[in-house]
Amino acid sequence: MRTLKPETSKYLIRAVIHMGDRFLYILFLTIILQISCSQNKNMIVGSWIQPIPGQSDQVQGIRIDSDGKASSINMQTLLYENWEQQGMNLILTGKSIGNRQTISFSDTLEIVKLTADTLVLAKRNFSRIYTRAGMDH
Repeated sequence: MRTLKPETSKYLIRAVIHMGDRFLYILFLTIILQISCSQNKNMIVGSWIQPIPGQSDQVQGIRIDSDGKASSINMQTLLYENWEQQGMNLILTGKSIGNRQTISFSDTLEIVKLTADTLVLAKRNFSRIYTRAGMDH
């Protein structure tokens, strides 16, 4: 069995300690990310509305419940049923009701912004801006 020179063993010890610091740093960042995503999931729960284009006195939107259920607000042809958050993506599933046909859908939207009163969702070059509604929606 070979023995290491003292300067080599010192180098290896420093390398292991340094790797340990990096490991702790990565572990810390992972925990912070998980906490952040968990808070975002709780923050997204609620009713989110926007004005109906051409009818500024009317609103439409999404109700997101903590149990994974979703529902449409003032939209008779687009019926949200469920939601799931994966990282910074919101996945909405439901049914689109058209002329004598109903089509199931799953829509993945990027969560661009999420604050206590604003939700911005985007897909490709299109974005939707929602505000948090009161308890009546």
